[in-house]
Amino acid sequence: MTAWNRRELQRLMFDLSNHVSIVTGGNGGLGLAFAKGLAKAGGKVAVWGRNEEKNAAALAELKELGGDAEAFVCDVTSEEQIAAAFEDTIKRFDKVDSCFANAGGGGFRGMSHMTSRDDWLATVDLNLMSVVQTWRPVTAHLLERKAPGRLIVTSSIASILGTGGAAGYSTTKAAVRGLVQALALELGQAGIRVNAILPGFVETEMSLNTSKEFQDSARRRSAIGRIGTLEDMEGIAVFLASKESDFITGQSIIMDGGHTIHPM
Repeated sequence: MTAWNRRELQRLMFDLSNHVSIVTGGNGGLGLAFAKGLAKAGGKVAVWGRNEEKNAAALAELKELGGDAEAFVCDVTSEEQIAAAFEDTIKRFDKVDSCFANAGGGGFRGMSHMTSRDDWLATVDLNLMSVVQTWRPVTAHLLERKAPGRLIVTSSIASILGTGGAAGYSTTKAAVRGLVQALALELGQAGIRVNAILPGFVETEMSLNTSKEFQDSARRRSAIGRIGTLEDMEGIAVFLASKESDFITGQSIIMDGGHTIHPM
């Protein structure tokens, strides 16, 4: 049997040539890591982000990797901006094959019983309804094309372990896992796979804006002795976008270096 060299293997597996992905919050942190992985595998990437300056910087990084990419200004809490960004994405790339609903945030901080209804609803809007609204036009597009597709959302291990003082974050990140399971059942026979990525402690701007004690605890609880890097997150994006993940749907894939299996 003829041995495959590295370049031939890359063409055979995890090849995203002509695959178009939307990555919300793709101008930094986990979103940019996902976008870089997709670009390295030959994918075309539409970065959606609120900040035009950060969008431009992310676009420059992706193009430096040789990626075919474009950036669109979009606040995913706005249905109007989502509709406009989706329309612009289709104009630029003609289609969408996968959508990484990555944009979100920590939401309110403090004791749940002392948090206002408005703050709770703002967190739900940011981390749950933004996903529902982002996936809506993508799903309609895939069904109309009768094309296989991928819907991926960034959840968190906080949806499993909980985070004291951030009940809104833990709750909404758990809610999107329920959404993933429901949509996997709704859309599976149409060839659309729906999955969640659950990062642990990864070196992002948001995670590093925590106390030294919290970061030290995350390192101690890692089964591999370190916290995650953004480069660690590139491969899972490629895998879930590619045909190699075709038999995986409705799943919450934990990327935490063994944090959740560490004994208390």
